[in-house]
Amino acid sequence: MDKLRRVTEPLLDVLEVLVEATCEGRGVHGYEIMHVTKRLGPTVYGVLDKLEDMKWITGQFEDRNLDNPGKPARRFYRLTGEGALDAEQLLHARRPVRSAALPRKLGWVQLVIGVCKLGGAR
Repeated sequence: MDKLRRVTEPLLDVLEVLVEATCEGRGVHGYEIMHVTKRLGPTVYGVLDKLEDMKWITGQFEDRNLDNPGKPARRFYRLTGEGALDAEQLLHARRPVRSAALPRKLGWVQLVIGVCKLGGAR
């Protein structure tokens, strides 16, 4: 896995959204991340590309956009097991107060070993 060369606020914002979605047992698409983080598309998608290159997340296109059938399929992103562990360490180091408020019903060790299943319901 590649190492992060630079940790930015947009990176941390995107990781927080991905962690929350993971704990809810769902993927999250780029537009939702933009909406939650209040970041622009090029910023969010640049972070997502970097995280995917580093194998912290995976992205998968839906079969079709059920909310808007005429629109293109959305790509949903999910943290990998390794990505969840690395995200946890980074968020705790850089945003200790905010990361404590993330939904962690059973803690990060359980998240990584599958109690909060990545990409599926708990």
